[in-house]
Amino acid sequence: MDVSVTSRCPGLYCGRLLVNGSVEGECGVCPRGERANQEKVCERCDESPELYDWLYLGFMAMLPLVLHWFFIERFSGKKSSSALLQHVTAALECSVSALVTLLLTEPVGLLSIRSCRVQMLSDWYTMLYNPSPDYVHTLHCTQEAVYPLYTIVLIYYAFCLVMMMLLRPLLVKKIACGLGKSDRFRSIYAALYFFPILAVLQAVGGGLLYYAFPYIILVLSLVTLAVYMSVSKIQSFKTLVAKKKRLVVLFSHWLLHAYAIISISLLDKLEVALPLLALVPGPTLFYIATAKFTEPSRILSEGSSGP
Repeated sequence: MDVSVTSRCPGLYCGRLLVNGSVEGECGVCPRGERANQEKVCERCDESPELYDWLYLGFMAMLPLVLHWFFIERFSGKKSSSALLQHVTAALECSVSALVTLLLTEPVGLLSIRSCRVQMLSDWYTMLYNPSPDYVHTLHCTQEAVYPLYTIVLIYYAFCLVMMMLLRPLLVKKIACGLGKSDRFRSIYAALYFFPILAVLQAVGGGLLYYAFPYIILVLSLVTLAVYMSVSKIQSFKTLVAKKKRLVVLFSHWLLHAYAIISISLLDKLEVALPLLALVPGPTLFYIATAKFTEPSRILSEGSSGP
């Protein structure tokens, strides 16, 4: 395509519109779904997201589900059947929300999206890079240069909130009869707090999370697994397999370990880092092997019996 431009637009994200093969208009913001190319001409984004992009979206989709499960487990009381149904409902809410979000994102009606390739951290914060050619007037070129990775997460959270308000109150009212009227809805109240927090987190720190989420998953999954095993007093394989719930928690954390390792390896070479997946059970084996040496009661008894 032969495009002649007399003067290049200033800034990183300003561009001119391309109409019927010719450049028209003044420098400005590109329409949604487009971004300025090297010639500073607005170009439609028709690329498919990379695997790393999908892993990022998966991480952001997991956050409300994990928080749902955490607060359901905390506030559901002793009725395991009630908690299980709420867990399943929360998973259904997030799954349907993700499905609807994908179907409504261009191309509409398909379980695929077109996106603009993320090139650098500034792509997430274009509002900070509006140029001032004459140092007086600012040329506003704020746009979603990472389309649709920025807004699709916010849309997904909105659908999650709507689905929760449609399904969960009726379910909780039916199955959580053993709890008080105020206690049975506490997991829903918690969601009304953490959804705005997640939205602000995505709006402000989306770019930082995009590059840091593999390390966040790895560190948090290791810490939470160690805390869970400590609180549950798991010091041997026998106590680990004594309850099915403990195995579910263990395998869930192993999946998060693997998810983080794959995400980190995509920044380099996936095929080289795949053998690292064999290290997924490592932290669990290390904890069980060393737990008996760090038992507080043993340390106190040895200290009191010392000279």
